[in-house]
Amino acid sequence: MIRFLQYSLLSIVFMLASCEQVLEPKPVALLADDLVLNEPNDVQPVRIGLYSALRSTAAPNMIAGDFTADYLVHNGTFTDFRELGTKQITAANGAVNSLWVGLYRAIYVANFILEKLPQVSGVSENTRKQVIAEARFIRGWANFIATQTYGDIPKVTSTDQATNRAIVRTPKADILASVLADYQAALTDLPSVASGSTDVTTNATYLNKISCQAAMARYNLYMKNWVDAERLATVVISSGVYTLQTNYSDVVLKDFTAESILEVGYNLTDDPGTSNDPVTNGVGLNNLFVSRREVIPSNQVVAALTSAESGTRSATIGFNVQNLRGSDNGWTVLKYGTASEDNNNIVLMRLAEMYLIRAEARAQQGKLTGTSGAIADLNVLRTRAKAPAVSVTAQADVLLAVERERVYELAFEGQRWYDLVRTGRAQAVMSAYTPNWNVRYERWPIPQREIQQNPNLTQNPGY
Repeated sequence: MIRFLQYSLLSIVFMLASCEQVLEPKPVALLADDLVLNEPNDVQPVRIGLYSALRSTAAPNMIAGDFTADYLVHNGTFTDFRELGTKQITAANGAVNSLWVGLYRAIYVANFILEKLPQVSGVSENTRKQVIAEARFIRGWANFIATQTYGDIPKVTSTDQATNRAIVRTPKADILASVLADYQAALTDLPSVASGSTDVTTNATYLNKISCQAAMARYNLYMKNWVDAERLATVVISSGVYTLQTNYSDVVLKDFTAESILEVGYNLTDDPGTSNDPVTNGVGLNNLFVSRREVIPSNQVVAALTSAESGTRSATIGFNVQNLRGSDNGWTVLKYGTASEDNNNIVLMRLAEMYLIRAEARAQQGKLTGTSGAIADLNVLRTRAKAPAVSVTAQADVLLAVERERVYELAFEGQRWYDLVRTGRAQAVMSAYTPNWNVRYERWPIPQREIQQNPNLTQNPGY
């Protein structure tokens, strides 16, 4: 059966601003199958649990998006990361299982709220609508990531264990339709946020109408709905709620910047840079990148990020000659610090991505030049990065420029593999990167543990 039903403990600590600030009420622990939502005082703890469940998806989602692609090379001893680095992924891989568990944990908590909250009396209508909208969004978000990662997945819409023990996979198209329905429902009741709002932490921590529209812009880009992707990205850009940082290095080295649209925070006890993070099999991002150096940036991405075309985006990685030995190229990912540093959060969406979404959508429509063209959007980011302006004008060349710009701008934010698959570029790029690449790696396997526990689940081809 789906493993979120077997989780013994769900921590619902949720961090708001810095590593030391904790969102009230104080953290509590709840059995996943015994969440309590019977009276108004229960609403806020369960709401925090919902955001905590979202947070648990962030690190494994980053691992999926970048470890599966051409950004990282295995440099250590862990089997799970060796499989990802050498492109010999198995259904028993712990990272494959961790993302699945995190996503279905989020879906479970969202479904719990959607089932229970309408029946709780004494809750204000505004609170009820907002929390239900947040649950709809997070369920949609989790399903979107799950279907992009695994393909057809179980469509879980209840907390009934008997139903979920024997659930089958639902076609990807049906899951994506449900994602859009969840986003649209969430958009109606999520709170508005005023243009020019300076509360950047709240803007990035809690869902609002603009952050929902940002997720919908990404959704429409993946669906190749170019007109809607352009329109929604424009709404986010024009809202004035989020602004680009002046210096790109701040994106790497600081939490809760003005351009962060959705960001998950941590504290000293549950930081993803520590060795206690359960969703990365006990090894957090900072440990993977820095302490253990289990994975290091590939030579290809190092060359890209240190080129003149990248500009100041080279701040994403750092070099230390003392690490230069054997197969270690000496380079390190700098985006994920320790719990005591000011860059230990994980950003799920930021404003720069909206410019990239709009640029790609415009390019696909043939809108290449002028103030409302794809090139103008790319040059906004290139100007910020002190990189030379885009000089190409042919549509195919502009689309390749968008792909490269996503490498420079979004490296190690968990999007590369998904980008290559959705654009049909995975086979060309990855087969040139490694002789072990196989078309089956355009989808992760369904975790072997899930198939063993639910005989109605089928495996993806080739695994």
